Amino acid sequence: MEIPALPNPQPVCIRDFVAENQMVVVNIKTDGRKGDGQRLDLKITDSVGNEYRNKKDILGEVKVAFTSHNNAAFDICFTNYQEKKWGKNSRISFIRSIELDIESGAAARDWNALQATEKLKPIEIELRRIEGLTSEIVQELQYLKQREERMRDTNESTNSRVKWFSIIIIFSLIALGAWQVQYLRHYFKVKHII
Repeated sequence: MEIPALPNPQPVCIRDFVAENQMVVVNIKTDGRKGDGQRLDLKITDSVGNEYRNKKDILGEVKVAFTSHNNAAFDICFTNYQEKKWGKNSRISFIRSIELDIESGAAARDWNALQATEKLKPIEIELRRIEGLTSEIVQELQYLKQREERMRDTNESTNSRVKWFSIIIIFSLIALGAWQVQYLRHYFKVKHII
């Protein structure tokens, strides 16, 4: 992606979702060099308000790792500041190109380091990786099941409230209709129409 440098830039954000206590690794590769008139800042926050990283003036390759605190979406925001001032008629524009790779859960682990430290065969590493992926799938399914139960309970309570509200409205309308009939009968008797 390309982010233009501006004197007062708006952040450009990418959003992803992670489960609670899940490891996330963000690999960022940017072009540009020190003193090129741009300053690219990085800020990683989640939708709950937790701030995981805030780095100023990132260059080259940057690797950021963190563990999520909640089941929430997190934002990776880039802000590219133009540091050099140019004249009004200047046509020079600065753009910073960014390559972004986001890995979470089992995909974020360094399997080569694990293989070296535990002296595992490639097939054993692959089995461990698959085991990690399947446990993530099980956790995701449990989360979806709990979420479905919460939504079903909310739906059932809302339906119950609507049902009782409708019953009360129907009885109120019947009572109001009976009162109006009685009132009109009394009115017509007083006026000697009946």
